[in-house]
Amino acid sequence: MNELHLETSPYLLQHATNPIHWKAWHTETLQYAQKNKQLIIISIGYAACHWCHVMEHESFEDEQVAEVMNRSYVSIKVDREERPDVDAIYMKAIQIMSGQGGWPLNVVCLPDGRPIWGGTYFRKEEWTNALEQLQELFVNNPQKMEEYATKLHQGIQLLGLVQKPKENILFSKENMSLLIEKWQRSFDLEYGGYSRAPKFMMPTNLEFLQRYGFQNKNQQLLDYVDLTLTKMAWGGLFDTVEGGFSRYSVDSKWHIPHFEKMLYDNAQLLSVYADAYKRTKNELYTEVIEKTIRFCDNELLNIKKGYFASLDADSLNASHHLEEGAYYSWTKEELQRILGDDFELFSIVFNINPFGYWEEEKKYVLIQNESLEAIAKKASVSVAFVKEKKKIWEEKLFHIRKERNKPRLDDKSITSWNALLIKGLIDSYIALGNRDYLDKAEGIAAFIHNQLTTINGSLWHTYKNEESKIDGFLDDYAFTIQAFIRLYQVTFNFHYLSQAKQLMDYCFEDFYNENELFFTFTSRNSPALIATHYEIEDNVIPASNSVMGHNLYALSIYYDNSYYEKVYQNMLAQILPTIDYASAFSNWLSLWMNTLEEQKELAICGNNAVANTIEVQKNYIPQLLIAGTTSVVNLPFLQDRFDKNLDLLYLCSNKTCQIPETEVENIINQIKNE
Repeated sequence: MNELHLETSPYLLQHATNPIHWKAWHTETLQYAQKNKQLIIISIGYAACHWCHVMEHESFEDEQVAEVMNRSYVSIKVDREERPDVDAIYMKAIQIMSGQGGWPLNVVCLPDGRPIWGGTYFRKEEWTNALEQLQELFVNNPQKMEEYATKLHQGIQLLGLVQKPKENILFSKENMSLLIEKWQRSFDLEYGGYSRAPKFMMPTNLEFLQRYGFQNKNQQLLDYVDLTLTKMAWGGLFDTVEGGFSRYSVDSKWHIPHFEKMLYDNAQLLSVYADAYKRTKNELYTEVIEKTIRFCDNELLNIKKGYFASLDADSLNASHHLEEGAYYSWTKEELQRILGDDFELFSIVFNINPFGYWEEEKKYVLIQNESLEAIAKKASVSVAFVKEKKKIWEEKLFHIRKERNKPRLDDKSITSWNALLIKGLIDSYIALGNRDYLDKAEGIAAFIHNQLTTINGSLWHTYKNEESKIDGFLDDYAFTIQAFIRLYQVTFNFHYLSQAKQLMDYCFEDFYNENELFFTFTSRNSPALIATHYEIEDNVIPASNSVMGHNLYALSIYYDNSYYEKVYQNMLAQILPTIDYASAFSNWLSLWMNTLEEQKELAICGNNAVANTIEVQKNYIPQLLIAGTTSVVNLPFLQDRFDKNLDLLYLCSNKTCQIPETEVENIINQIKNE
């Protein structure tokens, strides 16, 4: 029988009525397969995955498919967001077998969990044919399967190991310049992002390129970042009506998104746009930040002040069939009826024309391709008039859209994604000065502490319906440590910093491998998978090991901890010489920049320390690490630096500090002029 009704994951519950005898990923399930000597099907997806829904409808809801699967296989459904460790291992297998990956991810394994065949989306006939042939081979020639499984398993294990550099190479600024030069060849200089489709936003890449361009006064790179951020904000990828970014666009101009909205994308993009606003004071970036936070609050906020995972790409259309993008798209006739006399100007702003036409669906997804200033000039009206009209139109469409069937919600909360949002909210608070954003960030921190932290101080991975479950993975710890450090930097609440250090020390006990010099993705106390996974390469979310490197850098300075320093330096020494394509290691390259001579530390002490740190951080200064206090505190970096009668600011570099300043403006000017 189908056992998924016993689960809490929205993705697994979507499959709870399938005629297939699905089981969830549990130790007991794997033991059952071994005991009964049955092949295993592992099918991995997530709630907002469009093609997962398509394969479910075509195959997993079908009685003939169910008969084939139920007769010979133990079938396991996995929510990749609940079990990123399982997903990572079997994704490596698929990439070895086919050279590509994606979701849904479907793998057939021997009873012990070693994979022998798989791929992503399969049509019904090819899926059932493959399953019948594999079962026949398993019965008639198990030795052949065993030999293949052994070789594939060896490949997975090799991929899981961190590749060591062949020789000790000193990574230099010249190396970096060559990597940047190679990287730039893939830039789309018309629409931003990369010259390919589908098009992902890659926040970590944008964050690094902005930092590198700024510190090296490379205007070409900064222009590229601003082009990308502008075109992303104008495109259908960003929902100008309700706010929030979709996961990626299927075209090269950021127009037609794959409509699911993920918390992790929006959390990270808040930080990127906040930094860009501090650098440029571009009003468009303010609009993006405010709308994105509004979207998160309206659609993803739970009653405990944490945030849900995602909104689906699909929703019920007027015919009550699930359709991708039905909630977000408009017909021309619909818009003419809603907007009346304003339609002509609206159609210019949002391209209700061949440029904005969604050909496949005969609908429009709103996209802007010119600034409001340029549009106002062409229309012979004021910019203020166009801006006001745009607000009125969006408000109208917002209320009309609310009458439609909403996309399905994945209502589990994931620790790492919530921690990312803490950082995004804090960065938005600093950039725009909205105190409400800091309050939201502290609300999430309380949610993680109250609902996602165990009695012994370790973290859970997910929360839903008053239940926290699944031992935290390295990314949960890495992003939570990062979030608590960031909270400390704007509040100087020492409790956040001590929490960060406590979690870091826990990671050394449960995740760090001294031989490999990196942290494993799964705790050594968790049930073992068929291979060990080290998350090294930065992707749409930075690798948990690169985030740990940044955390170790900050904590090594705050606590004058030479071991922390040694660990992140060893990590860099392993990574830097092996980099071929910089886009997959951008967060590591940012960590490397922390080791350069232009890197600064600033101790801000005194009764007005919090106000002073906000004043400093309003400026875009990516090469600055800040600490501070409003009282005497036992932190090595701040030792003997507090004076209850004076505000003192100590600018330091390479563990050497200058004579303290008393005026925050002097410090800001000094940093800017160096």
